[in-house]
Amino acid sequence: MTRKNLIAGNWKMNNTIGEAVVLAQEISYDFYRDWLELVDVAVCPPYVDLKPVVNVFEFDHLKVGVGAQNVYWEPKGAYTGEISIEMLREIGCEWCIVGHSERRGLFGETNEDVNKKVKALVDGGIKPIVCVGESLAVRDEGSYLEYVCAQVRAAFAGVDEAAAKSAVVAYEPIWAIGTGRTATPEQAEEVCAAVRATLAEIYADKTADAMRVLYGGSMNEGNAALLLAEPDIDGGLIGGASLKAKSFIEIVKAAM
Repeated sequence: MTRKNLIAGNWKMNNTIGEAVVLAQEISYDFYRDWLELVDVAVCPPYVDLKPVVNVFEFDHLKVGVGAQNVYWEPKGAYTGEISIEMLREIGCEWCIVGHSERRGLFGETNEDVNKKVKALVDGGIKPIVCVGESLAVRDEGSYLEYVCAQVRAAFAGVDEAAAKSAVVAYEPIWAIGTGRTATPEQAEEVCAAVRATLAEIYADKTADAMRVLYGGSMNEGNAALLLAEPDIDGGLIGGASLKAKSFIEIVKAAM
């Protein structure tokens, strides 16, 4: 099955509102609208930047998706510092990252938390980008396939097949995030293929073949084409390289 690549930029905790608007404008200025027939594109700014970035793309009539970097699964209540799915939907978000290694490692997010967020997002009509990945220690001991596939099973536990089709899985080896060290195309493909096989075990081959699996670990304009040439890599979750319009655009081009 031919899957349309997705390039999603994770801006992390970068860019004030003014800086975010400028970056969105720079992306829009260099973007040809017909590219979106060949590749899906999204950016995931910090919460305060979401609406200004949505406004830039709407003003320019550019159908680049906007997503959040996190969400809480409850619809409302005494959850200081959190944000709800309804709030994100009203802003205009189409996507939301969940389970990023920084959320897991720095803020104690568990597989159970990720599962609750995935269920709430698909129920709320926002497409999850579900992050999975292993540490260097797990990689070196050789249990990385079992570790990553267990994360996939946990994330989709109790998520029905029709809802799961809207989700994307992003494989991000922790040892390659922000380190400049990138998995080889063969290493990335091995894990992405295992992720797809796990999705086929949970659902059906047809569903797994339709779902997109991204690679995200220091993907940049220099290595994107080689990574994206692998059969089970359907795009990238881009960190540092998404903070410069020129670099991000080059990765989009590589995905077409």
